Amino acid sequence: MKIGYARVSTDDQSLNLQVDALTTSGCESIYQEHASGKSAARPELENALKALRSEDVLVVWRLDRLGRSLNDLVRIVADLEARGVGFVSLTEQINTDSPSGKLVFHLFASLAEFERNLIRERTLAGLKAARSRGKRGGRPGKLSSKDQAMAQALMQDRSNNVSNIARRFGVSRSTLYRLVRNKR
Repeated sequence: MKIGYARVSTDDQSLNLQVDALTTSGCESIYQEHASGKSAARPELENALKALRSEDVLVVWRLDRLGRSLNDLVRIVADLEARGVGFVSLTEQINTDSPSGKLVFHLFASLAEFERNLIRERTLAGLKAARSRGKRGGRPGKLSSKDQAMAQALMQDRSNNVSNIARRFGVSRSTLYRLVRNKR
């Protein structure tokens, strides 16, 4: 069985072109949705994916109608393949039931993985460069250096209640204990 999925981004756009193409291609059921591609919530896509059974085929008008990103698209099609469901994109003429369609799709998957690796390498290089310039990543500390010194002095005196000190500086007790431990 061929199941179609059509999506437009805004309510003022029409699904007619996509629905006509999906109907012409032989889709028996078509799930239609008005949702931004950036939105993770696409209930009709979820319904279409649930309706698919082994040996069914999911048909879309164009690849960008299915996935929010190349990674998302690869994940969806890999899930379909694992379930024994075919995938067809009419505009790009990709059919994962054919060897050439699988090849094209696996090329897309390889490019997506390559892109992820490049992003990771650039991020790590940026962090390393920032550290070499003395920058420290992460969330800024809650206590200024003056407050840290004062809190440490108060913590040195065991007669002071740790909860009261924490309340005074607006931090948790564990923050104060960590401060004392790191200064040793």
